[in-house]
Amino acid sequence: MDGEKETALATERYGSRERWTYRERGGEMEREREGGEGERAGSFVKVFTSVFLPQGYPESVSEDYLQYQIWDTLQAFSSSLTGTLSTQATLRGVGVGSTEASVAAATVTWILRDGTGMLGRILFAWVKGSKLDCDAKKWRLFADVLNDVAIFMEIVAPAFPACFTLIVCSAGVFKSLVGVAGGATRAALTVHQARRDNMADVSAKDGSQETLVNLAGMLVSLLLIPLVTESTVLTFALYFLFTCLHLYANYQAVRSVVMETLNQARLSILTDQYLQEGRVLSPAAANHREPVLPDFRRRVQIRLGVRLGDIVSSTSELQRALKGNQKKYIIGVKRREVCVCLSSEAAPQDEIQASFHCHLLSSLLLDTGSTGSNGPLTGERRDQWRHTVRAAGQGEGLWDLLSETHAFVDRTFPEFLTALQKAGWQTGRTLLDWDEWRVNWEPVPLKKIL
Repeated sequence: MDGEKETALATERYGSRERWTYRERGGEMEREREGGEGERAGSFVKVFTSVFLPQGYPESVSEDYLQYQIWDTLQAFSSSLTGTLSTQATLRGVGVGSTEASVAAATVTWILRDGTGMLGRILFAWVKGSKLDCDAKKWRLFADVLNDVAIFMEIVAPAFPACFTLIVCSAGVFKSLVGVAGGATRAALTVHQARRDNMADVSAKDGSQETLVNLAGMLVSLLLIPLVTESTVLTFALYFLFTCLHLYANYQAVRSVVMETLNQARLSILTDQYLQEGRVLSPAAANHREPVLPDFRRRVQIRLGVRLGDIVSSTSELQRALKGNQKKYIIGVKRREVCVCLSSEAAPQDEIQASFHCHLLSSLLLDTGSTGSNGPLTGERRDQWRHTVRAAGQGEGLWDLLSETHAFVDRTFPEFLTALQKAGWQTGRTLLDWDEWRVNWEPVPLKKIL
């Protein structure tokens, strides 16, 4: 046995799935697979993974890839079945199978549906396109909910012949929004999942998985169509069954995603936790707390990357805004709104610092939340600042408060940033939804303010 070990010439591996050893035996080089011949039984699994999973899986993708893809496959299968029900209802609505139907009328209805959908796609991309990267989870879930609404509208449309065209056109608009939001958020998730600059491979294999699921859905649909053709009750029963499965799978899919980049929701969670307890949550813990459903709680609006005129309206206000501030941003508070004006020289870490400052002020303006004993923001200081906010309004006291918070952030943020990096958060890029305004300001001599 010892002699065989000494004749080992080289070893090689294929990712984490295969390991081979080259040995010299009888003057010839032989190749052996570690684990023995029994491993050949997994050849089918090897072919399947190479066809439907990115090369180098699992090392080439994020840790949450498999869990997300399982739920995504389940939701795609459910959506394929409900889509079959809606297609059948739409065809029946335009007159397929009816001797009284007009080909021209059906063609016009189809063209109107597609045309309104195209317009909706353009308008939605214009209004919300820049927001889709920042809250990919919310918009992904939004797209799937809207898709189910559109399918329901198409199923019920034949019951209202007078409004059929209007209903299917509205559903077409909704589906166009689904296409924009779903496609854009899928691209954002692909960026997150691809860990070897292999976005094209991850995207291509995702397409292969979706095609396989759609083929399975088509086969099941062939069995369902004869059953639901003459049964409205069964059609609606199957729709609600598959829709519930679709929504549940989508919710679990977006909840399983663990993103290491900072958006407003995740940074707000991290900031509150740090100010209260002096610790930074891991990406998994913060993502678990991130809301993926609409939140109707009272909030302070945070606007990032605004014009200088949105913060100050006079030279004296600019002087106050710069008091105690040596950073690459200017921050201001107006009513229930915190605004940040960013320098053109600001780096991603400056963006994180500005947002950290915003969330600090937001927690003071809301006058809510508990105060931990281990965090840098003590209960006494929080109460003092909140009293200043209530008493100052938009007066001089509020600018003095901003100057105090600048000093607090100068002391606190470096430790917070270090803790972020140690916890595994990416600080080289952000998803903080900054607008494009950038300002270069000159030092303004601070005059004595009476």
